[in-house]
Amino acid sequence: MAGGFAKDGAVQEQIDATIEDAVKRARDRLPSGASLTQCRECGAEIPLARREAVPGVKLCISCQAIYDKNTENISGYNRRGSKDSQLR
Repeated sequence: MAGGFAKDGAVQEQIDATIEDAVKRARDRLPSGASLTQCRECGAEIPLARREAVPGVKLCISCQAIYDKNTENISGYNRRGSKDSQLR
């Protein structure tokens, strides 16, 4: 049952959009292309096992941990507002 200007299923559409955005962000962060033999940040050698396990890897484990920690603060808030939510 919809209320106000919201149509039926509006809440589910916002939930789906939030999930789609999160999946897109995660896929965009996946490495692609050829793996580097040395870390792009610090120059340390990237072990063969890591290069084989993560195709397209560009960072050593230490630099990857720092990168992940710094990019962890992305909000999961759905900024696609419905007309109903903008009128409140």
